[in-house]
Amino acid sequence: MGNPDADMAVVTAARMWPAGPLPAALLPAGFVVVPATTLPGGVTVPAFAVARWLAARGPDGQLLLSATAPPWVRIGYHAARQACTRAGAGLLTESQALAIAHDLAAQAANWSGGAVGAGRLFQGLHLGRFDAPQPACATSPDPRERRWHVLSNGERIHDFAGNAFSWVFDDVQGDADGIVAHGFAPDSPTLATPPGVPMQQGLGWWPRAGRSWWGRALARGGSWSSQEGAGVFTVVDERPRARRAYVGFRCTLAL
Repeated sequence: MGNPDADMAVVTAARMWPAGPLPAALLPAGFVVVPATTLPGGVTVPAFAVARWLAARGPDGQLLLSATAPPWVRIGYHAARQACTRAGAGLLTESQALAIAHDLAAQAANWSGGAVGAGRLFQGLHLGRFDAPQPACATSPDPRERRWHVLSNGERIHDFAGNAFSWVFDDVQGDADGIVAHGFAPDSPTLATPPGVPMQQGLGWWPRAGRSWWGRALARGGSWSSQEGAGVFTVVDERPRARRAYVGFRCTLAL
């Protein structure tokens, strides 16, 4: 696996990723496998590959994966999807984001107390020490702002909480374009997957049942200044065409 913190692999859209599913052994640099996951409500999310870091923007204006480049923010939801598509990838979906969060919450290494449920889930950069999203190689002097989480297969993923929100394609409440189309049902995986209540133990924030974000796009994770609102289960709504300084995106590949 190597040292993920020292991994400076770069992939640009000029080197298009092959179309269609890829064997795990042939994944491009910068991607890690997320194992097949069954969410608490019974929904099974097939295994997929996800970028280790939030997407960055290369000098050619195309998608770049790098531990040393800052996340690509000030980009709308639709534009983020298009950037992923041009690179032969997909935008992280809501069910995939829930699968990652569920997997991370079950690993003792991601809890400040060293055991699942002990202390707090690490929340990344969220305490307001920075005034913009940082490249993955940057560190905070505060141990509470550890930026990486480890998956059940031992792979690390950076900035799944804090630093910058990530647009997600809503395949749970959404329409064909991934835009929220109806309210949050009580048994929605979005609401049923978190193992606790909002704003506790570093889990982040999510809406109550019945809330409607119709016509909005989902963004997950938190920003460098989200405070208790940052977390692996955090989900908020934004206007799809909004270009926020605190919202970026993460891409995926099918296996």
